[in-house]
Amino acid sequence: MDDTVGDIVKLRPDEPVRLDRDQLELLVLQMGPMGADQVVSQAMEELAVLLARIERQQRDGALDALQEGVRALVRIAQKVGMTTLARVGRDVLCLLGGHDSAAYGAVLARLLRVGEGSLVAVWDLQDMRI
Repeated sequence: MDDTVGDIVKLRPDEPVRLDRDQLELLVLQMGPMGADQVVSQAMEELAVLLARIERQQRDGALDALQEGVRALVRIAQKVGMTTLARVGRDVLCLLGGHDSAAYGAVLARLLRVGEGSLVAVWDLQDMRI
């Protein structure tokens, strides 16, 4: 008998995030470099809190609160040019309360992954200064 337990592979999904540099440049034009930096920093803090809250609300089954959190996340993501995060958030909203729990679970997991990746991408961009 062949021992295949050692052949188990753990997948680590890694997907690129997309930042809309035009949106970031627009913020700089509208608010100046310091103002844009402040807006982006505040957005990052809010997004980090929202992502943690959304994960907890999913675990607790608080779907109405989760829906509000995802809507807020989409608004903030759009404001600071996190286009991938905003798009995945809209996908979660489309699947929320539907009949395909597997798809919803997968897209919600993707939202959390993309959210984390988006925060890292903007953090790296801030290190280079907007």
